[in-house]
Amino acid sequence: MRRVGVTVLGIFLVLVVSSGFLVRSYAQMTPLPPGHPPVGKGEPAPSIPGPPPGSGSGSQGLTWTTPSGWTRETPSSPMRRAQYRIPGPGGPGECAVFYFGPGQGGDAKANAARWAGQFREADGSPVGDAYKTREIKVGDVAVLLVEVTGTYVGGMGSEPVGEGRPNYMLLGAIADGPDAKWFFRVTGPRGTLEPQRAAFDRMIRSIKRG
Repeated sequence: MRRVGVTVLGIFLVLVVSSGFLVRSYAQMTPLPPGHPPVGKGEPAPSIPGPPPGSGSGSQGLTWTTPSGWTRETPSSPMRRAQYRIPGPGGPGECAVFYFGPGQGGDAKANAARWAGQFREADGSPVGDAYKTREIKVGDVAVLLVEVTGTYVGGMGSEPVGEGRPNYMLLGAIADGPDAKWFFRVTGPRGTLEPQRAAFDRMIRSIKRG
């Protein structure tokens, strides 16, 4: 009986260890959509490397003017080049500036659609094409502006990761930097971000190369 018990315990431990290995392997084999890190508390998985050292800086970088009243925070991941807290009557919002390195980031319009996929209508249905995009030029920098409103569910694409937050807004901009795209992504309660719309627009229009 003792040997049988030890054998069963051994099989159980093997299964537990194997399950952990399979979960980690699956996470490594299913990378996040290019240019679209998960939102909320999660960040890109550790298996995704950060940008090469020196990329996106100096003559290969972008600069901009931070809106008054926005508080600069320490970026929560290597993928973030900047992070700000936005105060407002609806509760705090956040601005994150993502940079993934040369050859990374994916198509601007595809990323805009993924951002929209993190929102739902009041009845729980996807927002579909009910989001706004606009192409502008800031000097010689091409920018795609994105705006989405609805119930924010987060996650990758259309997969929610948490409880929905109604009456939320996303203001985004995807800018063609010298060596890769830069992703400016503002999310928060609509009551906070509506008054910040002009500030965000000024920030994007202040973008310069190098």
